[in-house]
Amino acid sequence: MAALLRSARLLKISPCALLQVKGTHKHVATISGHCSRAVCRRAAGLRGGVSSPFSYSSAWPCSALRYYGTAPEQKGVVKDEPSLGVRTKQAQQFDWALAKLDSSVRRTGRVTKTLLQRIFHDICRTGYPSGNQALLLLRSCGSLLPELPFAERTELAHRVWEKLQELGATYDVSHYNALLKVYLQNEFRFSPTDFLAKMEAASVQPNRVTYQRLIAAYCQDGDIEGASKILAFMKSKDLPITEAVFNSLVTGHSRAGDLESAANILSVMSGAGIEPGPDTYLALLCAYAEKGDLAKIKETLDTVENKDISLMDRDLMQIMFSLTKAGHQQHAQNCYFSALLIWFLSVCVCFLCIDAMNLCLSLITQGFEDTAFAVLKTFPNLQAESQNGDNPDLGNFFLRHCVNMDKLVHFCKDLKDSNLHSAPLQFTLYCALDSKKTAMAVGLMKTMKEEGLPIRPHYFWPLLTQHQKDRNAPGTLEVLKAMQELDALPDVDTYSNYVLPTFPSVDTARTVLKDAGCAVDTAGFVSAEVRNEAARGNLSGLLSLSEYWRLRLSASLIVGFKGHCSSFLLNPDNVAYFLYNLFDGMTETEVQAKEEKLRQYLNQLEQKVCTHTRAGFEGRVLSLEKKLEELKSLGKPTGAIFKQLISALCAEENLSRALEMKAQYEEEMTPSCYALLINLCCRHDNAEEALNLKREFKPLSFIKILSLGSLSRSEAVDILKEMKEKDVAVKDTTVTLLFHTLNSAALKGDSTTIRRLQDTIFTLGLVSPSSNLCSPLVTVYLESGDLNGALEATMECHKLYNQLPRIHDIISGLVEKGDTELLQKAMDFVSQERGEMTMLYDLFFAFMQTGRYREARKIIETPGLRARPGRLQWFAEKCITGQQALENMVDMTAKLFECDRDEMYHYLLRLCKDTNDWHKAEAVWTKMQEENVIPRERTLRLLAGILKSNNQEVPFEVPEVNYAYVALFFPYLLPTEAFNILKETSRKGMALGPASYDALIKSLLASGNLDDAMAVKHIASKHISGFQLSDLASNLQIITQVKHGNIKDALVNLKGMLQADQVPSQLAITRLVQGLSSHGDVQGIHEVENLVKTLGPSINLSSMLFVNNTALAHIKNGDIQSAVEGLESVYTQGSDSPQKNISFVFRKVLEANNEGALDKLSAMAEQLCNHFASYRAATDLFLQYLDTGRTEEAKFLLQVVAKIKTLVELIPDFTEKETVCAYLMKCYALDKDLSSAKALYEQVQAEGLQLDELSLKRLASLYRDAGETVPFEEPPVNAAHCPHTHNRVVSPY
Repeated sequence: MAALLRSARLLKISPCALLQVKGTHKHVATISGHCSRAVCRRAAGLRGGVSSPFSYSSAWPCSALRYYGTAPEQKGVVKDEPSLGVRTKQAQQFDWALAKLDSSVRRTGRVTKTLLQRIFHDICRTGYPSGNQALLLLRSCGSLLPELPFAERTELAHRVWEKLQELGATYDVSHYNALLKVYLQNEFRFSPTDFLAKMEAASVQPNRVTYQRLIAAYCQDGDIEGASKILAFMKSKDLPITEAVFNSLVTGHSRAGDLESAANILSVMSGAGIEPGPDTYLALLCAYAEKGDLAKIKETLDTVENKDISLMDRDLMQIMFSLTKAGHQQHAQNCYFSALLIWFLSVCVCFLCIDAMNLCLSLITQGFEDTAFAVLKTFPNLQAESQNGDNPDLGNFFLRHCVNMDKLVHFCKDLKDSNLHSAPLQFTLYCALDSKKTAMAVGLMKTMKEEGLPIRPHYFWPLLTQHQKDRNAPGTLEVLKAMQELDALPDVDTYSNYVLPTFPSVDTARTVLKDAGCAVDTAGFVSAEVRNEAARGNLSGLLSLSEYWRLRLSASLIVGFKGHCSSFLLNPDNVAYFLYNLFDGMTETEVQAKEEKLRQYLNQLEQKVCTHTRAGFEGRVLSLEKKLEELKSLGKPTGAIFKQLISALCAEENLSRALEMKAQYEEEMTPSCYALLINLCCRHDNAEEALNLKREFKPLSFIKILSLGSLSRSEAVDILKEMKEKDVAVKDTTVTLLFHTLNSAALKGDSTTIRRLQDTIFTLGLVSPSSNLCSPLVTVYLESGDLNGALEATMECHKLYNQLPRIHDIISGLVEKGDTELLQKAMDFVSQERGEMTMLYDLFFAFMQTGRYREARKIIETPGLRARPGRLQWFAEKCITGQQALENMVDMTAKLFECDRDEMYHYLLRLCKDTNDWHKAEAVWTKMQEENVIPRERTLRLLAGILKSNNQEVPFEVPEVNYAYVALFFPYLLPTEAFNILKETSRKGMALGPASYDALIKSLLASGNLDDAMAVKHIASKHISGFQLSDLASNLQIITQVKHGNIKDALVNLKGMLQADQVPSQLAITRLVQGLSSHGDVQGIHEVENLVKTLGPSINLSSMLFVNNTALAHIKNGDIQSAVEGLESVYTQGSDSPQKNISFVFRKVLEANNEGALDKLSAMAEQLCNHFASYRAATDLFLQYLDTGRTEEAKFLLQVVAKIKTLVELIPDFTEKETVCAYLMKCYALDKDLSSAKALYEQVQAEGLQLDELSLKRLASLYRDAGETVPFEEPPVNAAHCPHTHNRVVSPY
């Protein structure tokens, strides 16, 4: 071909111009190189009226000895638009099929025929296959099916093509390219001329990938002349000549018998600006392998090694396959290749040898079992499929696929003798039974019998199953005879489940089996007869059989039934079920007649169940107490067991014991324990103990946590300890704040503070160690450029917390700095702690980050390396702004095992969208076809969007967004996005389910978008007759309408809910009543009150809701006197209670600065105190004064109210206790009550409060008046410490 390419006479064009490719010397032309030519001007197809020279078959001289085949042309079948349900199912089905096939390919490098046919049939059943589904199926009909012969693969591909086309699938150039790839992988001989004619008839324009694969097809047959014509045409259309074309030419020359020209292609490539890469050398090595030239293979491998080019394990296996297929098995099993293969597999010892397994399968399929077995024996013993240690099962896949009976037995014996498989014959038998191969299974069982292995009756069950389903008596008899020959007599299960059901009756079975020479007087057959008669309920037949065979029916069945009933009745749920069915099956007359017996029976059951339940509770409590004591004696943590014990005691309603345990383990009390005990006290009406528990439990305020950033080191540590003591729940926001606190210290270079804080946080167990929280320590050193210190800090974090913070930044810095010694130290550490694969990925990303792409390629091509999707996606996101790094990573990972290629190209297309580079996007699409990648719908839509935004033609069918499918995710979308999707579905006449509409309405209402929510409701009502909002949506509607001021509409909706038997929520009613009060609608409030009375106490409304809001409505209307009278009546007609709270009224009046209403309400409160001894209203007013910052008014109120002590008792959690104590001391001084004053002073000291100097002076005066010594230093009088008094005149009302 080298001479041919240099010949101007043949090509009519300069060879330099023909093969000139711009760009740098690379192994593979990058996407940038692809789109630098006219292909970016959409010359990938024949357009603009330029006709192809391949339009007529006469232009293609073809040998009459060849058999040519091609896919049938498109028939242009037009089908109706699929329904919404079908399209939804189709979208879900494709996702499932793609996931299944991708998972299979990534795990095993192949797909099974069974899986592929199942997906194919499922797709066909919908009747509307998409283009992407067709592409998925076509791609899977090639080398991904190593277990099928080439011809069968191609036949399956044609069947898929024809069937999907018949069902209306639309094919574009990507489908034809995929079919070409399948033809090449299956070595199918076809006419490129006819293939192009079919494409032209279907109005599908070929692109660069099409021409490359047509060249490969000609070269596969050694037709250099045909390949040269396509090559010349590509050059005339300014299509780039890539490495793939040269690789095909190497194969073409070798198949034509010109190995010298094949080798010279490499120098032509170098002259054209393309450096030969691994694929080129692989093509040359396979060419030598087909000729059996072992010396040239060794020489070329040495050249590859000297050029520092990496060949992967699958490349070596391809050479072995070519040697074997060409009839040079002796070279394939050569010691040189065996040594190389063993080395490759030993490198991959940590991973499954997937490529080697697929090589074995391909060799078996082609009939080279011996070579496949030789490859199998090179597998390291550590790659045993079962990984059971003492029972290795190497080669299960081999035995499952091998079908040559004579060799199969030999292989089994060899595996057994070599201790590579624990039970090869048994496993092979299992495979034969699973595939319904009766003859093979029986033959294997005979071999097993000869080997002295036992033959069990159940081995034959898989063979009998199908005969039993088909009622195939002859087949059943054949299997029974085989069982007799092998001395495996059928047992009772074999007869009962597989033999007797095959015949019309037991008598017929007995007769036929007896005539066939099968024993029917065995215990197994007779027992099966008994089972059959018992199952049919034929007691007479059962009795006759027992009499004939003198069988004795055991009474153990009855005993077993009684025992079962005993255990059954111990479960309360079972008892309830039993009683329900018992009474349900009795008539009213029967119940009345046996009423007394039933009562006795119920009492006995109750005693038995309660005794059992109580015993269970007591046993659990005792067990937990014992465990708690053991842990305490050993000095181990007891918190978890203590919580379980408190929970168990509360469930048992054992309050006294629970309080005892609380007293013993005070330090283990947590918020959850306090909550359980308080609830238990409330259930036992023990208010005093409940209040004591409430006072004890004072959780730490989050304000202290939020102030961590401004604290000193010791203060921060103290607060962290306090958080642990109070068992404060640490939320995500707190973790973020902790990180910022640590990071701020890192920016200051304070590593000591960081270490202490980290040690406190993690040691106390406030949060689990994470890489994020550990990173500030490493940041200290990275910011100062100390890479050695950063590495030591990372190693320290791993030792203490098992985290490797910022390891990527450290390794990248070492690579950029060129510190090989420290880099080796880092790599050794990562490899030892996290494994070799993690180390390789860290090094790969560091090389990529620093632009060392040659070194990165060597790393990623390490034999046995698997894709790690999470890490690849992380780096792709990281370098999405760096075009070159992302392009190179996508190119380097092309052969990475398990790599999701669609995901990689999707990142590249995202970059194209960000830069609005449609030329690059189109080159990416071509590259995906070259690589035979099946794009997901999101990738196609992304690419189509880029092309459409630049007014370019989209060369494929764009999958529509399935709005009904997207509607399933309404709860996860922004309300506006979901609303836009809904409008689109409504415009197209599509209807969604009620749940989708309701979910969107709730989402819109929750965001306050009332108009859009009502629009959705209107759309739903048009599509669904009688559409009704759910309870939650209706409540949200009322709340949102109140917020928007639509009070009347909200009231109408409340009435509608009640008429529809829906239950309004407490919040909805509260918001509506408050809205009515803000509008002064007293009548509306009374109407709502009357409406909700029918609901009873179920919605738990406050008794003061309507009273308070009625008062506010009167105030709104200016009728303050009516408001005062209504509120006053609440307290004068009954005793004070916590429920009679009018704080809401006071707060609203204070917020409105309504001084007139406030004067009258405060006078009402004072009058209630002085004349009715009712302090609730005054307490509420006092608290509102404090909340609103009116401290002077609060002090004045305390002075006016005589019963200050009673007021304080009503509000034990009052925060201004020092002020209250000052006024109490004043009262005691006026009353000359020294004993009360002493008690108050002691209380103040116990609670750590500080009395003002005037109060101390008053107390000292009381001591002196009583003739006692003052026990403290008496302060001088200072007017500044005296409480202020007001000269305000109080109204008598």
